Amino acid sequence: MNARVCAEGAPDSRRRGALDGLTVVDLSRVLAGPYCAQMLGDHGARVIKVEPPDGDMTREWGPADTAGVSPYYAGLNRNKEHISVDLRTAQGQDLLLELLADADVLIENFKAGTMDRWGMGPDVLLERFPRLVYCRITGFGYDGPMGGLPGYDAVLQAYSGIMDMNGESGRGPVKVPMPVVDLATGMLALSGVLLALHERQISGRGQLVDLALLDGAVSLLHPQAANYLLQGEEPQRIGTAHPNVAPYETFGGPDERQLFVGGGNNRQFRALCAYLGRPELADDPRFVNNWDRVQNRSELSRFIAELMTGIDLADAAGSMLAEGVPASPVRPLAEVVEDPQVRHRQMVEEVGGYQLLGIPIKLGRTPGKVVSPPRPLGADTRATLATLGVPAERIEQLVADGVVRAGAAHDLDDAETVAEPTHV
Repeated sequence: MNARVCAEGAPDSRRRGALDGLTVVDLSRVLAGPYCAQMLGDHGARVIKVEPPDGDMTREWGPADTAGVSPYYAGLNRNKEHISVDLRTAQGQDLLLELLADADVLIENFKAGTMDRWGMGPDVLLERFPRLVYCRITGFGYDGPMGGLPGYDAVLQAYSGIMDMNGESGRGPVKVPMPVVDLATGMLALSGVLLALHERQISGRGQLVDLALLDGAVSLLHPQAANYLLQGEEPQRIGTAHPNVAPYETFGGPDERQLFVGGGNNRQFRALCAYLGRPELADDPRFVNNWDRVQNRSELSRFIAELMTGIDLADAAGSMLAEGVPASPVRPLAEVVEDPQVRHRQMVEEVGGYQLLGIPIKLGRTPGKVVSPPRPLGADTRATLATLGVPAERIEQLVADGVVRAGAAHDLDDAETVAEPTHV
């Protein structure tokens, strides 16, 4: 793995992490690829994000600050060096090859065939750089009946069936509000990259890590897919209820604070009935075990809803959870980000004036760190290219020719100071 010193002010220049010494070239845009690269950067990898001259399109997704950083972009692009190169040009492609000469991982999610058209598809690059791990993310895969078609999170939610099974009974399909397909595929990409890096320690060779949003979406279909494949049961829209467990849903009127309650096993259900003052319900033949409760879900839900009338749901949730009964009030995001336990787990952090979600993977000896905020477009172009040994005069000529875009002088001054993270 590469242990070369990073560009001055680069995110991993003052810390060690589990992936210290790893160099990642991130050519990806929007979500799945940048999310994977950000997680690698969170744990110490040097991540060089290469954007086109007009930047990652998510820089424009939402109101941007004076540095051209939108909330959407900020949430996916911390702990990276930000350079801008026009890869459509021969000079830009030459620069990419120089970047890859000492890189461990390449991440790209261009439209299928783009890298091949530039003469830098996985077969070519893996022959030229045999230790490279080449992570490719596409919408539907590279080949097959839908191969090469572009992928979008909402499209894959619809195509995979996620949207069809999500929503209330008797109403239309509903998109999951978070881009779950992109996020899941980004996590799978992280796993794939780490698997390939581990195997490289044995074989000495890199390989292609092939991800598709379609695969990521289909992988999320448990247990509905298992129910259908094993029993032929087409999933129905049942709102917050669970197809295989009852009770497992929210209670409360549409204008009231709602409470989620679950009873995944007989012990939990018995504890719930006792808390609600009706312990005998646990012995009712209609509800004596989970499958009976699923078959009689409507009656059970009606009983529980009636018993909860007048109960302080927030207090009830804490009491139930203390008794081992799954329960929580349904909370708005404003409460979640201020929650003491969320803050204790450092899942909201501030760096460089940005409040960002924290790092979900906690390592005991080499913890990840949020040390560098998302940066202006091309802010690190000059410094990063200098670490490759590109002479200053060549860099300035590339800027003049429009092959690369570099930050203004004041951006470079700012780049020399790494912002320290603050847990907020």
